[in-house]
Order: sequence, then C-alpha cells, then structure tokens
Amino acid sequence: MVANYAIPGTEVKWLESMKTSGHADAAHVAYGDVSDFDAMGQMIGKIEVDIGPVEVLVNCAGITRDAQFRKMSKDQWDRVIDVNLNSVFNVTRHVIDGMIERNWGRIVNISSVNAQKGQFGQANYSAAKAGMHGFTKALAQEVVKNGITVNSISPGYIGTEMVHAIKPELLAMIVSQIPAGRLGRPDEIGKLVSYLASDHAGFITGANISINGGQHMF
Repeated sequence: MVANYAIPGTEVKWLESMKTSGHADAAHVAYGDVSDFDAMGQMIGKIEVDIGPVEVLVNCAGITRDAQFRKMSKDQWDRVIDVNLNSVFNVTRHVIDGMIERNWGRIVNISSVNAQKGQFGQANYSAAKAGMHGFTKALAQEVVKNGITVNSISPGYIGTEMVHAIKPELLAMIVSQIPAGRLGRPDEIGKLVSYLASDHAGFITGANISINGGQHMF
C-alpha cells in the first residue's frame, strides 16, 4: 500500500498510524503534487520500480476553497479543480496502460455528497467532485473488457480532520441534518473501498455508491 503526500512532514503521522495498527511492513509513502501531470508520472514510475505495478488506484485528493460564487476568485476555482478533478486524470493516465496490459485493475474515485446535491459556497468543490462521476462512467465503459472496474464513492460528512475543522456551531447544524445522527467514520469508507478493490466486486463498474447516513437519497 502506497499513500501519496504533498506536504513534507504529513507522511510521518500516517506512517505512525500504520505502525500502531500493525501494518507498518506494508505501508509506503510517495511524494508528489497530484495537480502536476509530470510529477505524477515520475511518482508512479518510482513506485513501479521500487514496489511493483499499481493494480489498485484510489483517487482521494481533496481540498476546499469555499466562497459564494460571486465572491470566488479564479485562484480559488482553479486550485480546487486542479487538486480535486485534474488530479484524477493526472494519476489515472499513468497507471491505466499497465492495468490494460495485465488485464486487471481497480480504480475507486472518492467524490462527495455535495457532488450530488450541491452545497452553498462550494461551486468549485461541487463541480470538481461531480466531474468525477462523469469520468468514472466514461472510463468504466472503455476498460471493462480488460478486467478493470472503475467506480466512485460519494461520502457524506465523515469524521476527518477537515470536517472537524468546521466551526462547532456549523458542524452541529450539519450533524442535525443527518438522519443517522452522527458523522461517518473513516473506516466505514475504507471498508467500502476494500470491497470495490476486491475480486468480489468484479461485476460492479461505472457505479457511484452513496454513504452519507441518509443525508441525501435519490
């Protein structure tokens, strides 16, 4: 398992968590800016040389630069699109040929409930995450004959550092709108990713799976 990081120092905490959970021997990190196509080519190349072919790819990069659209700067728009959506092309493009050659692969794209329902102040984020759905469905049709599945997951509000950074009064309001009455847990998303990456999910492709505690149903 290889985790990408772009901010030096952040990998230390993740590696420590892997050690605590007993997965240190299987945990590796790779530095690179997912918004940079060439950097991702270099990163994937190094991973393949040092560790082995990439058989499972989870595109999960995500940042926010929230603002009402009429106040949103072009930099706020561009940065979110680059990291949240262009990254999906930048990484996937460098692994897809190998998956096709091996006739097996799993790609899981982490989208968001806000891609499905929209969110005030997040035109950039909602657009980027919604774009992942179209990418998923199109690529799934192109590579299913090669034993490759491509799916997306749309989590609701999960108890991550980014969500816990929301102002307490706003977070309380969000939780009050979730029928399950709580935030989701990261491990609940992880187990769904693990299933989609397994042989058992070989007949699921082009799908988007919502996991949001009932916050949005359609």
